[in-house]
Amino acid sequence: MDSLELSSAPLRRGPSAWGPPECAWPRSGKPGGRRNQDWSCSLIVASLVGAFGSSFLYGYNLSVVNAPTPYIKAFFNETWGRRYGHPIDPDTLTLLWSVTVSIFAIGGLVGTLMVKLIGTFLGRKHTLLVNNVFAISAALLMACSLQAGALEMLIVGRFVMGVDGGIALSALPMYLSEISPKEIRGSLGQVTAIFICIGVFTGQLLGLPELLGKESTWPYLFGVIVAPAVVQLGSLPFLPDSPRYLLFEKHDQAGAEKAFRTFLGKEDVSREVEEVLAEGRVQRNIRLVSVPELLRTPSVRWPVITVVVTMACYQLCGLNAIWFYTNSIFGKAGIPPEKIPYITLSTGGIETLASIFSGLVIERLGRRPLLIGGFGLMTLFFGTLTVTLTLQDQAPWIPYLSIVCILAIIASFCSGPGGIPFVLTGEFFQQSERPAAFTVAGTVNWLANFAVGLLFPFIQKSLDTYCFLVFAGICFAGALYLYFVLPETKNRTYAEISQAFARRNKAHPPVEKTDSAETDDKNTETPGPDPSSTLDNDVKNGIV
Repeated sequence: MDSLELSSAPLRRGPSAWGPPECAWPRSGKPGGRRNQDWSCSLIVASLVGAFGSSFLYGYNLSVVNAPTPYIKAFFNETWGRRYGHPIDPDTLTLLWSVTVSIFAIGGLVGTLMVKLIGTFLGRKHTLLVNNVFAISAALLMACSLQAGALEMLIVGRFVMGVDGGIALSALPMYLSEISPKEIRGSLGQVTAIFICIGVFTGQLLGLPELLGKESTWPYLFGVIVAPAVVQLGSLPFLPDSPRYLLFEKHDQAGAEKAFRTFLGKEDVSREVEEVLAEGRVQRNIRLVSVPELLRTPSVRWPVITVVVTMACYQLCGLNAIWFYTNSIFGKAGIPPEKIPYITLSTGGIETLASIFSGLVIERLGRRPLLIGGFGLMTLFFGTLTVTLTLQDQAPWIPYLSIVCILAIIASFCSGPGGIPFVLTGEFFQQSERPAAFTVAGTVNWLANFAVGLLFPFIQKSLDTYCFLVFAGICFAGALYLYFVLPETKNRTYAEISQAFARRNKAHPPVEKTDSAETDDKNTETPGPDPSSTLDNDVKNGIV
């Protein structure tokens, strides 16, 4: 590719003409009483529509297969008998069901590897729009599989839906990160996690027997996927793409200025555009990097390691194990089996409330306390859960304590580790590195997801309830690493975050490498005020 002018400047975005008239942010970097002005109407619509057609579907597809499990297995058995004249072997049925569930993660990995290529040519917004083709195709395949009598359609549909999830979990956080002002970048980024939790809850709710969780209606559970995709297709085209993408990858300054005005809600965006252009001039020789180049770059070594660790802990922290034990623990507490699906809804509700809480406080408390505290609390409650499960027959109240531990683990996860890893991936890297960084993060996310699905049955069979000690150890190790390595990124520009890692990397970020080249350029030009040097001074003084 040709060299692209890319920068690590902060993104100052907001609404259109129907948003608030003026949205000037404090030069000190502290939002203070003006925080509400950063939330423009266009910014809210972009985040809600983007998440509803993307991360919502990911969460929905995590939980939607649980309720119709016996009906899907019966469908597999009936189809097999009609084709081959005899019932399916139990081991073959288990294998087919395992493939149906786990192939979602394989599709997610494929989607993650596709997103850099698609995003480079189409931009963030149009990548999200094109991704709806996968969602609608998957919905039609899965919803029509029973009528067509083809179990392969259900399996292929799950794979295609995984591709949709892989693209969504990379393109959506990237888009939200690039359209949000730094003062609310964390809160806006948490919209991804909030809608994942809402999707999980919706899948549990629609799977109830009174709704779509019946033998005659389970295909409609998968057909519902069409609705969010159609809503996004009908709404997102009216909003602009990322101003940073338009400015540095499409070289469309007029389009970028229009996008700034839409997302900022004011006419005069010259200061925001000039600040981004100034950093772009400092980094004029930087081009969009590939994944191998990102992994070999010394100046981003620790950001990459930190993203890998947080994404691995995000999947390996044991939340999937919680879902495995939920029904049995509720049963031990004396809850009738027919009532358990309704009690299970409480877990989805706790997820949603905790993620909303995280979005509300992330700009006050910061990323570090929520992430480290979340993993630390999960360590504590996993240890307690191990004790209660081991002693659950000793007293009638102990199973209820196990239920409390389950809800506490879910709340701890969703209050920090459930969404902040996606926010950090968008904050750690400059424009030229961000697509490759999300590819790395997504690859780790989906490989770890697949590994948990593959290995957990063996871990559970070998260790029984003591398997939670393994997850407690993973959570503790993650919290310990983040305590010593993770800098606070709250209310910081991309340049400031790069500088925070510079000492540990023992290498300066690219913006500083090109300073000498910029100085040489100045010697051949007429002396005068240089916006880029002004910006550098602002960064050092912490006032950008």
